[in-house]
Amino acid sequence: MALALAGCSSGSGGAEGFVAGKTGLTQVAVADRVEAPVASGPGLGGGEVTTSHPGKVVVINVWGSWCEPCRAEAADLEAAWQDTKDVAQFVGIDTRDPDPAPALAFVRTFNITYPSIFDPQGRSLLEFSGTLPPSGIPSTLIVDAEGRIAARVIGEVDRNTLTGLVRDTAEGR
Repeated sequence: MALALAGCSSGSGGAEGFVAGKTGLTQVAVADRVEAPVASGPGLGGGEVTTSHPGKVVVINVWGSWCEPCRAEAADLEAAWQDTKDVAQFVGIDTRDPDPAPALAFVRTFNITYPSIFDPQGRSLLEFSGTLPPSGIPSTLIVDAEGRIAARVIGEVDRNTLTGLVRDTAEGR
């Protein structure tokens, strides 16, 4: 996969449960995009949730209720979802929460309205091996309407950055 680095910041750590590592934003030129992995699993609210939504931009956010940076970005993710519902589908992957209770509390606390896969063992996250680092939580992937990886953010993402990435991807950039 050819990735062009658009911006990068040094890793941070120290927050409870957050695994430090290289953080930053990576965007992929349209000509260099590769097919995104697809994950499916039990939804936090019941039923089955998938990351496959052909014809829409898909934003996949990996999070855990135990992760301070995930808590810090939660309101921005929900706001970006509300800003881009016309062109995008957001899907969370809740990882490493031992049971759904803390994850459901997180969703209620931050008024998250998009679906999340409940993935306590990280099995869904394994689908993204080579694309998302398993210790890079939070992480966010933006997948174009053709199912190809358009951008990746390792670490916190804010509303403006995410909304811009979704809009650019929806416009074919």
